[in-house]
Amino acid sequence: MDTLLHPSTSSMAKRPCPSSAENPMLPSSFSQMDNLLLSFLSLSDSSPPVSLDLSFDRLLESAPSDADQSLLIDRAHNLGSLLLRAANRSARKRASLHNSIAWALPPDLTIKVFSMLDSQSLCYAAATCSMFNKCAMDPLCYANIDLTTVVPKVNNAVVSTMIQRAGKSFRSLKLGIVPGPTSSPGSCQPLVYSIRNSVDVSSFSWNDKKTRQGKESSILTRSCLYPLSGDNGAAGTLLRRLHLYNIERMDNASFCVALAACPSLLDLEIVGLHVELRQTLISVSSNCHLIERLFFESSKTGRDDSLKSPTCVDLVNNCPNISSLSLRGFKLQDYKVRILVKGFRKLKYADFSTSYLISGTFLRNLGSGFGGNLLEVLILRDCMHLKEVEVARFLTAVLAGDFKFLRYLDISNREGLASEGDWYQRSYNSSIIPLKQVLEVRPNICLLAEFPSEGCYIDIDHMFDSDVNSEISLPSQLSSHTSDGSLLMSSSESSYNSDQGSGNEEYQVSGFVIYEESSDEVDFLVV
Repeated sequence: MDTLLHPSTSSMAKRPCPSSAENPMLPSSFSQMDNLLLSFLSLSDSSPPVSLDLSFDRLLESAPSDADQSLLIDRAHNLGSLLLRAANRSARKRASLHNSIAWALPPDLTIKVFSMLDSQSLCYAAATCSMFNKCAMDPLCYANIDLTTVVPKVNNAVVSTMIQRAGKSFRSLKLGIVPGPTSSPGSCQPLVYSIRNSVDVSSFSWNDKKTRQGKESSILTRSCLYPLSGDNGAAGTLLRRLHLYNIERMDNASFCVALAACPSLLDLEIVGLHVELRQTLISVSSNCHLIERLFFESSKTGRDDSLKSPTCVDLVNNCPNISSLSLRGFKLQDYKVRILVKGFRKLKYADFSTSYLISGTFLRNLGSGFGGNLLEVLILRDCMHLKEVEVARFLTAVLAGDFKFLRYLDISNREGLASEGDWYQRSYNSSIIPLKQVLEVRPNICLLAEFPSEGCYIDIDHMFDSDVNSEISLPSQLSSHTSDGSLLMSSSESSYNSDQGSGNEEYQVSGFVIYEESSDEVDFLVV
């Protein structure tokens, strides 16, 4: 002990250390320090702690000056810290050795298992032991990065670090705030984040939730995707799937820069970002020609009417491989939707839920010819302008043998369907829609038609404002009803399966003839 703490003090008698010759149990390679440390650690645990204190006090008293005493105390602190670090390091080594023996899988299979974990679980595994940490640093483990959380706790630095670790194995990135475990991407449930659906309300108070909501915008900023375009876009070139949820500070300019760096993107999902539909689709059609799935849910339902017909045409021409298209919560006119649905020849999944201006006329003539005939899933949930007569005609076409691949249809509406003459009059239990007949003839179709039992409150002013600003004028269709409630169409209406009257009058499908849109529309300006 004396030698360890104060080896240079001549006035202190040195205690003889046991040598290898005196103790044959000690290895011959032991140095003097090894022997000294062994003597110190050989002290009996049963000896009173006060004896160690008294011994240290005697050493201090033997020091010739106050400065020497301070130096002795500092040396005791340093030696104690060094000994503690050495013990911790040795404990980790022994634990890692034990795990490597007890763990049944070799490192390559361990890395394969870790690559299947979500990013948070991977971090937990990496913190377990040195062996797991080494395996978790393999780039393959970061090929599919999932940093989605229920509450904000990921920042830009974490995103950058994960992408750097992935290296050339980088394939997928999911990032942002997902409303909760009950919502899943691709479902009909809205994924836009709000304080009321952010987390389980039983876990903390309303004030806590407001605090967390305020923090979320300062964690992930518009620069969170810069690593995709950095290093000449090396990371973005490898990316195949990009899912972004409720990143409040993301803007058009930053998002377009990120898309420009992702030419191999196959799957793009955007929820709750404050980016414009038209600008986003322009970027996709310009840079992501291989894309197969596009999911875009507006952060401001019913207010984004930026989409233009030429943008739809460019998207169809430049991205012909799209088989799944979801545009939820936008102001979409029927003729624009028809350009998309008829144009994508491989389209199997279409979701236009909560699209405010869709009346259903785009459905005409989709079941025959190219475009729309391969549809397997069609979701028109809560489209406020959707007319019951157009739904009836669509289902009549299904009964006639069109849409042979259709297996899922959702026409549910919390406000009921719009009546033919005046869409302010809502239909909650339509007798002209052949639901039972369709289920009998096509039992393989899952048909959802959920309507309220009676009228609900509708924001008439909001509806009227949208109706006035609509870019199109839909011709009314005449229909008559038989005594059994089935739908009869006149000879002029029976052209449902022909090209006449198959969409808005200002648009013709053949050749994608696009009429000039109103000149008073203001182009989006990137701030």
